[in-house]
Amino acid sequence: MKLILSPMFVALSLAAGLATSAQAQVKGNIEAGEGKVAMCIGCHGIMDYKTNFPEVYHVPKIAGQNAKYIETVLGEYKKGTRKHPSMRGIAGSLTEQDIADVAAYYTALGEIKGAPELPAPRAASADVTALLQKGACVSCHGDNFSKPIDPSYPKIAGQYPDYLFAALKAYKDDTHATWGRGNPVMAGMAKQFSNAELKAIAYYIGSLPGEVRTVPQGRFR
Repeated sequence: MKLILSPMFVALSLAAGLATSAQAQVKGNIEAGEGKVAMCIGCHGIMDYKTNFPEVYHVPKIAGQNAKYIETVLGEYKKGTRKHPSMRGIAGSLTEQDIADVAAYYTALGEIKGAPELPAPRAASADVTALLQKGACVSCHGDNFSKPIDPSYPKIAGQYPDYLFAALKAYKDDTHATWGRGNPVMAGMAKQFSNAELKAIAYYIGSLPGEVRTVPQGRFR
């Protein structure tokens, strides 16, 4: 899919640069991270596991996700920018080094040596194509929605569609006290669409081949 840059690029790049510089001195350790994921395994280490708050949907696949994105997300929960109470409680217990180690571990956990390049995504319907162009989704999430232009942005192809839909609604309802997500750029994008349109976007992107996955961990293997 052709990369199309949007005006949102500058704002996102500045925000990512600030987050990256704040964490530049912390280097994640994969082996250390393996000993720090006990609180993560109960949800992210079970195949097809679903949460029921604020609605029923799959918890996201995080193995193989960009480490910088995982660090950014945990930092947002720690600061309260993302308002999910369980995740905020977990992130609040972690130091910056813990966050870097956990992120490094989950990125490595999803790596498959010698994996072939992802196939080209199937074409979206005309309606969904128009929605994707309006949202300029590929301008940040990159080719195949798996090559973000910055490592602090997520790979989203192949993510659980119901999770993507819940996430987009959380950006749309960004001030909600218990599930809002306070990212102004994503909020601006999501608020352009009805929930039905957000669902169409989420289910198309989630249907594509991707690099993120759930890997059973610990006692759940």
